[in-house]
Amino acid sequence: MELIIYAYLMAVGFVLAGVLSSFVQLVSGQPMRFGVEPNSVLTSILGVTLRVFAGPAILMRNAWRGMLVEARPKFWFGLSAAIAAFWSLLIGALMIDIVLKL
Repeated sequence: MELIIYAYLMAVGFVLAGVLSSFVQLVSGQPMRFGVEPNSVLTSILGVTLRVFAGPAILMRNAWRGMLVEARPKFWFGLSAAIAAFWSLLIGALMIDIVLKL
């Protein structure tokens, strides 16, 4: 039963990351990257916060591209996928907690 809950939280985190990353790409026309341009303090803080929530999607896109285009070993893709899964689990748990509190 706990495995199902963890899988659900992970799916919520992946979906949130994907939606945020896709929305930013739709608005800006460029895929999200981990780098933040220091325009002002407020935009930097918002940019970092956005990247924290969209991080699993950015990480998986970079890992997939690295495996296919740059011919990196599949081990690195697996490690990136494991990190993204754990990251999305934390984000999913946070989002479900926020939704339940509201």
